[in-house]
Formats: sequence, structure tokens, C-alpha cells
Amino acid sequence: MSELALEAEKLDAADELAPLRDRFVLDDVVYLDGNSLGALPAGVPGRVADVVRRQWGELRIRSWEESGWWTAPERIGDRIAPLVGAAAGQIVVGDSTSVNVFKALVAAVRMAGEDRTEILVDATTFPTDGYIAESAARMTGRTLRAVTPAEVPAALTDRTAAVLLNHVDYRTGRLHDLPSLTSAIHAGGALAVWDLCHSAGALPVGLDEHGADLAVGCTYKYLNGGPGSPAYLYVRKELQPRFDSPLPGWNSHAEPFGMSPAYRPAPGALRGRVGTPDILSMLALEAALDVWDGVGVAAVRAKSLALTDFFLRCVRAYTEPGRVESVTPERHGERGSQVALRCPDAGEVMQRLIARGVVGDFRHPDVLRFGFTPLYVGFGETERAARILGEELA
Repeated sequence: MSELALEAEKLDAADELAPLRDRFVLDDVVYLDGNSLGALPAGVPGRVADVVRRQWGELRIRSWEESGWWTAPERIGDRIAPLVGAAAGQIVVGDSTSVNVFKALVAAVRMAGEDRTEILVDATTFPTDGYIAESAARMTGRTLRAVTPAEVPAALTDRTAAVLLNHVDYRTGRLHDLPSLTSAIHAGGALAVWDLCHSAGALPVGLDEHGADLAVGCTYKYLNGGPGSPAYLYVRKELQPRFDSPLPGWNSHAEPFGMSPAYRPAPGALRGRVGTPDILSMLALEAALDVWDGVGVAAVRAKSLALTDFFLRCVRAYTEPGRVESVTPERHGERGSQVALRCPDAGEVMQRLIARGVVGDFRHPDVLRFGFTPLYVGFGETERAARILGEELA
């Protein structure tokens, strides 16, 4: 057994989060793709079966009240809140990330005022965010300018209405400085809209602490909500009375069952709702969040950094110099919970890794992505993944 494998055994033995692996349905595969789709929490199948058989099958329409279906979006939002550093009453769950980006960005522009005529968008963003930002700019009569997060402070002007940024870059795993960028955006008189898809559940976010205005995120990555599980929308409490959703629906009406032809928004984060929530996936997500009981985000972050540090060490030890290049920052303050490695034949390499039981993913044109979910990934698996990668690259 190699020295790194022995070290991995010691690290696993000392890992206080190691028992959490039993809260998931897993096998012998080294699963390093939780940054795309989290593993199945063990409690979800039974909960979903109850929702289908009893709540829907027996109670039927009564479940909107008796089973708490109607209040699920805000109830589950309050469970997500501590994972992103938010107090209760500011997050509503529902719709997709894309829909929530649209709601947040248009609402931010409306709150900024007519004299604020420009939107800034992260030039390195996930493509959909860029598409949504371009559409929002057209619909609100604003111009759109793409800049990198590092360029934001210098790019701000008295015309900037809102800035849409990713907390963690989906390709490289680079963590952007939410506190300082939010502060700079506010100093420029604009609103900050954050996409948390690759940070929520992996590291501290601190939405309330750092004064973020609006934020969105998916729940099927580090929150393990399941394929297509609903996204969430955060609206800072102070902004809620001014939040003017571009998608007003009967679910966000102050009197949803009044069936009034005139729209009057509900108070608080509820005005971020639109239509009837997707109850089956919503309640699967609620069950998935049980894995977080008794787990602190700070401990998860510490293990995440330890795992990615160890993986980078193992990759350097097991691969020939120059065969792969890490594009993930070495500095902890600039790293999310994934490692991205660049190599010319990345697509073929990933297919060979998957065939050998190491599951990551490939991003065009030459990036291997490995996501580390501290709730269920261990150091032994991390060493094994790097060793097999080295063998396939040799």
C-alpha cells in the first residue's frame, strides 16, 4: 500500500463526518459528480412513497392543507436558509434556477430605478444565466455588458442597475469574493444578484451577513434534492416590500383563492412564488434535506478543502509532470468544492475513468471536473480516484 493510501486511511479514521455516508444510497463507485447531481439520500424513497400512496392516493385534495403541501415552498425555504447564511422568511422554493434568475434580475432592475440603464453579467457564467440576462435586458430596455467578476468594481457606473454573478465558477471551481464584490456593487448604488448553484451545501455563503440583495440556486447538486428538484429564490427582508416579480402568479397573490382579476402581491418572500408547486419533487427535496440534521456548514467546508488539497497532492504524485494542469485555484479563499484538470484528451479520459468506477464529468473542450461532496466522499476514495487517473494518463 502506498504512503498516500495509508495517509488516506488515517484521515478517514479521524473524519468526524465519515458516518454521514450511511445517510446515502451508495456503492463501490467513487462518485465525484455531486456538483452535477448529488447522491440519493437514504430517507427519500420511503418519504416519496408515502407522499404518493397516502398523501396523494388516500388524502388526495385534502393534502394541500392536511399534509402541508400549500406551505411547502416557504417551509423548505426555511430549511435551506441556514445552509446559505440566511434567516427564516427570505427563501421560497419552486421553479427552476433559470426561472428564478429571471425573476431576481428583472426585479432587481425594477428596484434600481429608471435612471439605472445597464446590467452587468458574469462573463464566465453558466450559459443559461447569460441567456436570461440578455433577455431581461431586452425586456426592461437596459443594455447588457459582460465582465469577469474581477472586473466588476472598475466596471460599475452610476448607470449600473444590477450585477448577476456566480459564487463559484462551474468550469474551474474558482470561488469568487461574495463579500467584497457585494460591497463594491452596493457602493456603486446597484443591486447584487448571486447564483449559488455551485456553492450552497459545500461552503459558507453568508447572504445576510454580507448583505446580498437577491440570490438563486439549484438543489440537485450539493443539496442532493434529486434530478430536476426545484430551485430557490432568496429576497433580502428589507427588499421584500419592493420586490416586483415579472412573473406574478396566483400562488403569490395576497389572496390566492380570491380569484381576483387584479394582482396584489403577498407579503414577504411569498411574492416570489408563481404557480402551483411541483409537490412530488418538492417533498423529495424536503426529505433529502434531513441529511443535514446536526451538520454544520463550517465542518463541511473544512473537509471540502482537505479533500481537494489531498486530491491535488495525489494527482501530482500519480501523474507525469505536465500531463494535466489544474485550473482550480490553490488558495483556499479562491476554491470551491471541485477540482478541474485540463488535458488535451479529457473527453476520452473521463470515459475510461467512468468505466473503471471513477465518476466525474467532462466540460468542453479539455476539462475534467471532479466534485467533492464532503457528506459522502472520503479520503480513501479520493486517493483511489487520483491513482486510477494516473494509470489512465500514463
